[in-house]
Amino acid sequence: MKFVTYSIAGSGNRAGIIVGSQIVDLQSAHRAARKHGVTKLGYLPSSVIELLRIGNAAVSDAKHLEELALNGRLPAANCVGLANATLLAPIPRPSSMRDGYAFRQHVEAARRNRGLDMIPEFDEIPIFYFTNHQAIYGPGNIPVLPLHLNKLDFELECAIVIGREGRNIPVSQADEYIAGYMVMNDWSARSLQMQEMKLNLGPAKGKDFATSLGPWLVTRDELKPHLVQTPHGEMYDLTMKAAVNGKDVSLGNLKDMSWTFAQIIERASYGVTLYPGDVIGSGTCGTGCFLELNGSKVYDPEWWLYEGDIVTCSIDALGTLENKIIMETP
Repeated sequence: MKFVTYSIAGSGNRAGIIVGSQIVDLQSAHRAARKHGVTKLGYLPSSVIELLRIGNAAVSDAKHLEELALNGRLPAANCVGLANATLLAPIPRPSSMRDGYAFRQHVEAARRNRGLDMIPEFDEIPIFYFTNHQAIYGPGNIPVLPLHLNKLDFELECAIVIGREGRNIPVSQADEYIAGYMVMNDWSARSLQMQEMKLNLGPAKGKDFATSLGPWLVTRDELKPHLVQTPHGEMYDLTMKAAVNGKDVSLGNLKDMSWTFAQIIERASYGVTLYPGDVIGSGTCGTGCFLELNGSKVYDPEWWLYEGDIVTCSIDALGTLENKIIMETP
């Protein structure tokens, strides 16, 4: 399934699933299907994160609604044309937001460009940092302020959403805690970031203004044709691309992660409870940002983002996330 959070004129945020060119509204479609006794639960909530918190029964009912829609057995009133809706981040307000550092190519290149050797600790632990879970955007505009535009950068990533509560989760079980995958763009104000990182704390203001997620959350079962099984959990053979104003700038693959999401989950959950709706990013793929590309002299003069630029991040089977940089108005 592909879960979305969407809105239409005159309505608040709604939870839905994509079926062809339509969005099936989960709450209203469930209400209609319940009259025929074909659902397990008495209701479905109007948000994706609340659906995940209910658990397997809610996901199962959503799957059944997808089957009804595919068979033409849902009333048209329970569906919205995808072209007529505004897509938001699938999880507009995650319960927490971690971002990893899992692609060796990106880490090696970024360090080499600063005249540094590869750090051996990269192979010891799957590191991550916490970012602002209250500054999440979906497709559409990304508002920035003047300081952000001093070397503004994109970062092409993949993100997972935790679907089950768990603590001290071993690698062997960790993939079962993943509700789904989505495209992520970790926006970065590099001048702010470089200044604050000199204090060995952060990143903070260089990252906290925006993270984009979307356009939808794709469940694990849909990704089986792309599965690469490893001793350390699941990986997926999915091409990752980014373009700026229509020009291709980045190319990677999700299977090139040096640390699997299962390993990151094991580390993140050590002595800590993970909750449904927690989001974890992969970190930037190789070639996945201007910081790396500029440092490698791919672009000379350096290329950064400016007001009006359109950044498109895409991952096979997960969709395309498009954003436009705009100046924030008082």
